[in-house]
Amino acid sequence: MATKKSAPAQPSLVPVLHHVSKIVSSKLTLDEMLGEVVGLAVQATACDACLVYLIDSATNEVVLRASQVPHATALGNLRMHVGEGVTGWVAEHKSVVALSSNATRDGRFKLFQGLVEDTYEALLSVPLVSAGDLVGVINVHHREPHEHTHDEIGTLVFIGEQLGVAIAKSFLQEENARLLEQTLEMRRELETRKLVERAKGILQRKRQLTEEEAYLRLREQSRRLRRPMKELAEAIILNEELERQGGDEPKPEPPDAAER
Repeated sequence: MATKKSAPAQPSLVPVLHHVSKIVSSKLTLDEMLGEVVGLAVQATACDACLVYLIDSATNEVVLRASQVPHATALGNLRMHVGEGVTGWVAEHKSVVALSSNATRDGRFKLFQGLVEDTYEALLSVPLVSAGDLVGVINVHHREPHEHTHDEIGTLVFIGEQLGVAIAKSFLQEENARLLEQTLEMRRELETRKLVERAKGILQRKRQLTEEEAYLRLREQSRRLRRPMKELAEAIILNEELERQGGDEPKPEPPDAAER
């Protein structure tokens, strides 16, 4: 009499839950946190591939930001509008989609050339949320047909809810850092323009040049010497100030005869 094969054992959820707690209280960068999400999803579902998308609120798109299988060119570039494809549907409705087989035949599915995960049979897609707001979507794929268990779905939903808050916070910090750097860069550019304008004025006055000629001379010298225009402008301004100070200083008196 043939014996019935037992179903493969489900991964223990306790380590996953402990790991989630550690990540939430950690100071990981956004990319590091997304990498942890991928690892947790693989651990919880024993999937063959995992993709994590984040929402771009400016364009109302979900953007691929992390994956188990390397996708160097797709990360940050592969995008779907909210409502587009299974991933976009999950983002729009903030609801779970579990397809145990023939995932590509689902009417919502959108195929991306070069994305090997789109050839897999099973797909489980859950939203990443923070205080009810969409942060992104986690997709786990199985090459062969796979019935997603209640525990798998529940654990992935738990990961999406708990880490959605941490990811949203990390994303906000990253965005704030980007905006700060953008502001600093604008200030640096403004400072450079002011210095170049002063240097041009000096060259115009000393060399009897037009504004355009003075600028072209600065640019040519910058290229020839391989130095930033800001440095050249600072050197011209410093030289002008030194000349001005030297002209204002009293001439030294001749030494006393006794000293000679």
